[in-house]
Amino acid sequence: MNNATDKLTVEELSAATHSIKELLKLTKNVAQPGDVKRLKELLTKGIETGTLNRNRHGFHRLLHNIETARLMCEKIGPDREMVLAILLRDLCRGGMTTEEEVAQQWGTDVSTMIHGLLKTAALYSKSPAVASENFRNLLLTFAEDIRVILIMIVDRLNLMRAINHHPDEQFVKETAMEASYLYAPLAHRLGLYAIKSELEDLSLKYTNRRVYTEIARELNTTKVARDKYIQDFIAPVKSKLEQTGLKFSIKGRTKSISSIWNKILKQHNDLKHIYDLFAIRVILDVPQEREKAECWNVYSIITDMYTPNPARMKDWLSIPKSNGYESLHTTVYGPEGKWVEVQIRTRRMDEIAEKGLAAHWKYKGIKSEANLDTWMANVRDILEAGQHGPTALMKDMKMDVYNKEVFVFTPKGDLFKLPLGATVLDFAFNIHSKLGCQCIGGKVNGKNRKLNYKLHSGDSVEITTSANQQPKQDWLSMVVTSKARTKIRQTLNEQANRQADLGREMLQRRIKNRKLDMEEAELMKVIRKLGFKTVTDFFSAIGREELAVNDVVAEWEALIHKNEATAEVRSAEEFQLQHDDEITAPSNDVVIIGNNIKNINYKLSKCCNPIYGDDVFGFVSAEGVIKIHRSDCPNAAHIKRRYPERLITTRWSGKLGHQFAANLRIVGNDDLGIVTNISSIINKEKDVVLRNISIQANDGIFHGFLTVGVNTTESLSSLVKKLKTVKGVKDVQRSN
Repeated sequence: MNNATDKLTVEELSAATHSIKELLKLTKNVAQPGDVKRLKELLTKGIETGTLNRNRHGFHRLLHNIETARLMCEKIGPDREMVLAILLRDLCRGGMTTEEEVAQQWGTDVSTMIHGLLKTAALYSKSPAVASENFRNLLLTFAEDIRVILIMIVDRLNLMRAINHHPDEQFVKETAMEASYLYAPLAHRLGLYAIKSELEDLSLKYTNRRVYTEIARELNTTKVARDKYIQDFIAPVKSKLEQTGLKFSIKGRTKSISSIWNKILKQHNDLKHIYDLFAIRVILDVPQEREKAECWNVYSIITDMYTPNPARMKDWLSIPKSNGYESLHTTVYGPEGKWVEVQIRTRRMDEIAEKGLAAHWKYKGIKSEANLDTWMANVRDILEAGQHGPTALMKDMKMDVYNKEVFVFTPKGDLFKLPLGATVLDFAFNIHSKLGCQCIGGKVNGKNRKLNYKLHSGDSVEITTSANQQPKQDWLSMVVTSKARTKIRQTLNEQANRQADLGREMLQRRIKNRKLDMEEAELMKVIRKLGFKTVTDFFSAIGREELAVNDVVAEWEALIHKNEATAEVRSAEEFQLQHDDEITAPSNDVVIIGNNIKNINYKLSKCCNPIYGDDVFGFVSAEGVIKIHRSDCPNAAHIKRRYPERLITTRWSGKLGHQFAANLRIVGNDDLGIVTNISSIINKEKDVVLRNISIQANDGIFHGFLTVGVNTTESLSSLVKKLKTVKGVKDVQRSN
């Protein structure tokens, strides 16, 4: 039996009586014989057994459902199956009857809607925090029937009206916020503009009562003046339209409180100076074949009377909105310098705009969201073809708009959206990259599943991890999300780099033992000969022990012997100048390493050929030799990033008189005698020695490389400037 607290108050009984009378009037043309009697018996039994009791917020379920059914008939249209689904859902929820019994007694349509309503209600208990686009999409996915979404929207409007003086302020605020971010946008998307507007107004009222009250008070204070202004605006328009012989109605209104508040925020203004505060609607009674022509005719008449704002012109006649909304909007400069929005539409268009009938078809047969707007171009034809009204056609609609996505829960009830085909591994990476990298599988709805198990909407997923797990190459074929694929590739690259560092160290130790010198140019030749595309792949193979270090060293030694036997310098002009004497090596230290340390074994790196005056740094190589690099050396960034612990401060000692090798790249026109002119300039330079020159010519352009011995960077800069003055020389740059 029901508790005393479940008994209806006098006020509730009065309200219930009124709602029932209105509901019976609204449904008299759609109800079948025996419906009312059978419903009365079931609902009475529900009250007696306590199945229809008060919910946890104090609202009686039966009264709430009756009012929801009445609102649905009033706001959307009478529909027998929808009314039955609303009134019977709590009986199924409480176990007094089953969905199968409902299907037998009232039809499968009713049981299908009840199933959707109970399913979405279950989502609330599973995920109370639903402030997300994901939850809205999940509702659409699970609802299965567009009518379920319509019932949910109207049900929320009923609840919003009822909570005005509810004592639980937190409940009121959460309900209002949910109406704002979930139900109002859904209503808008379905073309239910009147419901959308009321939901937004009530949401503002409950979340920011001060602002709502101030605007409402101001509107109430100025109501007489506004009504007079609207009538003064309408009167001449009405007179002019009557002269045309058109059948029409015309009405004016002030925009909703939430709309005004949004305009105040957007225009940074107060209510007295708000732009576009008034709206006038002209509704024509004309045959459908003349709708567009007559709407434009009315537009022409009004804009002849009042100056229009071209920037505020909106033509939804030629191209209706995606939800089927058709209307012609313009904003004109009315009396007293006030802007007034004028909406011009036909009776058919106004009915669709008010009740969203066209929007009910939006989800029929849609396979992807990209097709929504294209499909909606046929909405009006579908409406016109419906012989039994829109609600009859709505029965065939399934909510498969979002079948390109799946929505899954964590064990705590957090909700995530993933692409269709997403796996357990995708889900793990979507939660956190570390979780994904250590994932070895998961429990989906309590059952153990492998990494590549494909998830379905509504699945509850718990990820299983192991500290020893690492991403594998074949993981890339298991995932569909870009986040997972990017992180897997990144981790695989990091693994390859670590293996490459290990391989490099292994090779350097073996080279040192053989008393060889690792030169980058020779290394690249060995790498190419062994068939590797990148240096990282080469060293990684060594680190993974897929490539034997001894094989690499043997290949290296063979290359060195070959180079010694075949070394020669060639150029396109067969021009060659080779100085046989080596550049004098410093007899005393010319660099200061660390804290003035002397007599340290060091080498000037051949990868960048530093010379006196360059900004340099020292690097302790694997052989124990300190190599001096230029700070702008191509390898400097890599060395500093990979081996910061092996760097050592280095600077020039200040001693002059020693020569350093410097390479120059020169480009110019292949003119007769240009090489002679270049060598002549170099020979005239004091303390500059030409060590080598190699020239290649092609299509009248030559490219050359010079090796010169210089004392300082200043000497080198001076030489470069003079070489650039040689006729035919286009560019001279220092190279590594």
